[in-house]
Amino acid sequence: MFGHGHKAQKGTTVKLESSLRDTQQASSIILNAIEDGVMLIDKNGVIQLFNPGASKITGWPENEARNLDFRSVIKLVDAKGEAYTPDQDPLTQIFKNPNETIRDNKGFLVTRGNQQVPISISVSPLISTDQTLTGVVAIFRDVTKERMEEKQRSEFISTASHEMRTPVAAIEGYLALAMNDKVSTIDSRAKNYLEKAHESTQHLGQLFQDLLTSAKAEDGRLISHPELMELGSYIEQLCNDLKFAADKKGLALEFNIGNSQTIDATKSAVGGQKVVKPLYYSRADPERMREVITNLFDNAVKYTDQGKITIGMTGDNQIVQIYIKDTGVGIPEEDIPHLFQKFYRVDNSATRTIGGTGLGLYICRKILELYQGRIWVESEMGKGSTFFINLPRLSTEQAQKEKLNITSANISAAPTPLTGSMVQ
Repeated sequence: MFGHGHKAQKGTTVKLESSLRDTQQASSIILNAIEDGVMLIDKNGVIQLFNPGASKITGWPENEARNLDFRSVIKLVDAKGEAYTPDQDPLTQIFKNPNETIRDNKGFLVTRGNQQVPISISVSPLISTDQTLTGVVAIFRDVTKERMEEKQRSEFISTASHEMRTPVAAIEGYLALAMNDKVSTIDSRAKNYLEKAHESTQHLGQLFQDLLTSAKAEDGRLISHPELMELGSYIEQLCNDLKFAADKKGLALEFNIGNSQTIDATKSAVGGQKVVKPLYYSRADPERMREVITNLFDNAVKYTDQGKITIGMTGDNQIVQIYIKDTGVGIPEEDIPHLFQKFYRVDNSATRTIGGTGLGLYICRKILELYQGRIWVESEMGKGSTFFINLPRLSTEQAQKEKLNITSANISAAPTPLTGSMVQ
């Protein structure tokens, strides 16, 4: 019996070894067959696995890339050819923050032959049972074809939108003249038709404008002039400009700053209310930020029949947080993950009668990404929605230093006045 048991154990061991060899062989076949680059990096940053796909994309042979520090092989640059900073590089970031997968779809990889290849890269941490980082898996692929097609698509949309805006604007202008009592005389029935045609033309014009903006956002042509902003005073003044739209629909508009200070933005003298306000500095383009806040506010007004809209600010040492909260219809849970995609609109009885292009929130997201910001929403059906915006915060000391640098630069750039002896 003992002998038979020993034979059974040996047979099991042989089968296990055979199974492991089969698994390793299958894994090797898969890694060698796929076109994507796959790279395994140990906790010290040394490349341990480099598949043929990675060799083809980078120009580094597998036997030369293995046992090298990943920084010697994988060099990422942006669209301008400037090297990624450690904060931008997903491979560097994963070692600092090994909690989740990091993705980048905008970078270029500098090959061994010094060529720049557009890539999409996904980096995931390998965590042991005791929750320590044991290594990193990076998967990347050449997206030259996809980016070329995306560029062609954006150029077509941009050109078509630009060309169609001119005739649509002309139609809108003529319709406005036709409805003007001082220019033409029409009966009430005809005027009703013209008003509907005018509204549709305005909607069409807005669609073309949004298409043009989204195309520019996709290929990096969106014009932005970021500057130092104190967002508290900026948004307080913006509330003063937005209050008329809330008044028109009978909605209250509040401005909250910090954790508890509330200003009733529907009152005529918003700026006259005396509160001690924290200073929230960040760098962004004021016109682009106006576009984002106004879009979110207009949506809140559209989807809120009664109650109030609150525009607020808070933050910590690193982040400035802006939020726009309403008491409207809310957003279904299944729609929230798709809300910031192009052309996505919530489709239910509460939204079908309200016009929109489905591009506004997508454009908001793309604008905020210009300033390393992010946007998301929390909502519950029947209880309203809250849109959150996070932007990097500058301390008061950093802001004052930047102001001094700007002032010094302006003084240095000022023309030298003519001396008395030079005046003829």
